[in-house]
Amino acid sequence: MATTTKIRPRALIRASGGPRYAVALAVDALGTGLLRPFLLLYGVTVLRLSAPVTGIAMTVGVVVGLVCMPAVGRWLDRGARSTVVATSMLVRVLGVALLLATPAGHVWLFATAALFLGIGNQAWPAAHAALVATVAHSRERDAALAGGRALRNAGMGAGALLATACLAGGTTALQALAAVTGLAYLTAAALAWSVHLHVRPAATPAKDGDDGPAPRMRALLAANVVYAFCLNVPEIALPLILVTQLHASPVWSAAIFVANTVLVVILQVPVTVLMSRFSRRTVLALAGGVLTASYLGFLAATSLGPGWGAPAVAMVSVVCTIGEILYAGSATALVTALAPAHVLGRTVARFELSTGFGLAVSPAVITALAPHGSAALWGSLAAATLLSASAVATEKDQGTPLSGCRRRARADSQARQSPSGDGLK
Repeated sequence: MATTTKIRPRALIRASGGPRYAVALAVDALGTGLLRPFLLLYGVTVLRLSAPVTGIAMTVGVVVGLVCMPAVGRWLDRGARSTVVATSMLVRVLGVALLLATPAGHVWLFATAALFLGIGNQAWPAAHAALVATVAHSRERDAALAGGRALRNAGMGAGALLATACLAGGTTALQALAAVTGLAYLTAAALAWSVHLHVRPAATPAKDGDDGPAPRMRALLAANVVYAFCLNVPEIALPLILVTQLHASPVWSAAIFVANTVLVVILQVPVTVLMSRFSRRTVLALAGGVLTASYLGFLAATSLGPGWGAPAVAMVSVVCTIGEILYAGSATALVTALAPAHVLGRTVARFELSTGFGLAVSPAVITALAPHGSAALWGSLAAATLLSASAVATEKDQGTPLSGCRRRARADSQARQSPSGDGLK
């Protein structure tokens, strides 16, 4: 089994799509951090919409945005790579433009803007994963995907901090932040498009007997819906529990969120590289075990009540973040390794569809379980995650991973050697 034992920054940047693409990711993440955490606030303060109406419009935008994923997958399988990434950013430019043009009180225009933002946010992960899988191979791809996630978290964190400092300016500041976000998305789209990475569908071998069907991955996709809940634990579950049940200061929630972001930025690549000595499926199952342990830890921490409860929750949140890092470093990498080259786009699109669905339903599930007590919330999450980890561990992979790697390597080589200028530049 190929392993990655060293972190070489230059090689990591090349495997991630090159310097221009790395800059595009950073600019896009910075813009996202400026607006995305404050979109609800924009609807309430700038557009004078009620909080429930704003929340519903945002949720509808995210859910309807998932509908675009099958089309994104088919587009990727026709050979597009950097073009799809750039388009996902341009769609968000349109969303920001609509947001700025929406008069106060017009909920449908706000919902339409949220829809375009949702489409871009849903399409980007699949397009990015397909691009990295085309450029990088084997465990180098895992490190590149991890590096992209760390860079994105750093950019979003920096953007959120900058936006927080500007919020004292009121509605004018929020509108200015939205405008800067649109410019950031436009700049990132231009940089991503300039990479010019395209794979000719004809380069994907169809006559060698290697073009197997798309892997079903039923257990993996179902488990991923549950795994994705961990991404909303620091943002939704912990603030809710800390404030409503432990009566702790909101400072604890902010500190946990910041610590989560910093740990992901610092540890995502090293942990992914360290775990490359194990199979991706084993690491993903381990992630489920760590997340299960953290949920049980939250259950025990909340039983301490006000006083010691908040510090205990903060300590357990570190364990939850480690589980999140293991999950993020293995899940997408496993899917790209399982997918035959000619259906890579549809496969990663199906996987990101399950992730998006998990992220969409998790706030409703968490807020519905929390009023019934810590045992209902954390016990249910622990049981569901442990069952999901078991399903991941026992599911059998379709096809031969080695032949899949060889297929993609041949396709990638031909893509880069394309005389028509379609290769990576």
